[in-house]
Amino acid sequence: MTIGFIGLGKMGANMVQRLVLKGQEVIAWDPNVEVVNIVEEKGAKGASSVEQLIKALPEKKIIWLMVPAGKPIDDNIELISKLVGAGSIIIDGGNSNWKDSQRRAEQLKSVGIEYVDCGTSGGVWGLDNGYCLMYGGEKTACDTLLPIFEALSEAGGHLYCGAAGSGHFTKMIHNGIEYGMMQAYAEGFEILEKSGFGTDLNQVADLWMHGSVVRSWLLELIGNALTVDPKLEKLKPFVADSGEARWTVDAAVEFSVPAHVITASLFSRFASQHDDSFGLKLVAAMRNQFGGHAVKQK
Repeated sequence: MTIGFIGLGKMGANMVQRLVLKGQEVIAWDPNVEVVNIVEEKGAKGASSVEQLIKALPEKKIIWLMVPAGKPIDDNIELISKLVGAGSIIIDGGNSNWKDSQRRAEQLKSVGIEYVDCGTSGGVWGLDNGYCLMYGGEKTACDTLLPIFEALSEAGGHLYCGAAGSGHFTKMIHNGIEYGMMQAYAEGFEILEKSGFGTDLNQVADLWMHGSVVRSWLLELIGNALTVDPKLEKLKPFVADSGEARWTVDAAVEFSVPAHVITASLFSRFASQHDDSFGLKLVAAMRNQFGGHAVKQK
């Protein structure tokens, strides 16, 4: 299958490389010419513009957007919709708000273009481990994209979630849960760190990976971070929030769900901008480990 790919950031470039490794043909574009050159070296075909990318695609055009949520998505959709015909498919693989995804699907449906919202998890590790994909839209369009979803994910790592918006809604809840899990680990390890026992926290993280009910990939990443910097002395406890937990809390209010843990974890990230805690440093370290998110160094 041939796919156009727009957006070659820290996740997009790796996704292109994985698609190529799995036998898919990818035509890629990004405003940064250097990253286009890099994916060309990995086997993709580079384009010098969106227009050139679209011209190089087959008649039934499939275009994956991996750009920031909000206006960049709308701007790309507006341009692409003028250049492709009915029956084309646009996939939004970023962290868009699910209500925006519903609006875009309706907008594109009116001109015969299919819109698929695909929540994408896996961070910078997805190239090797595969991505977890949650997608929504017209079922026939999603079925057309199965070779792409299968190439990007590991076995069992992709799911059709339902109508337009459901993919990004599911990913939003995924990220809200992620906030809560990270905060629970952070608080627990901070209590251990403050206990005065001098317990080796790196060894605790490794221990809990063997048979414990709290074992997880996040715990493994905690161990990685503590191996490099046992006291996290190089990090500031500044943890950004990228929006999805805010949307999750909004949805909890809308649907009258008492989401205490997710809401509290979001507020803890706000507090991190004014705090100096070991636990919040650990949250920052986890985000950097799985997603390549920037951290603030001392």
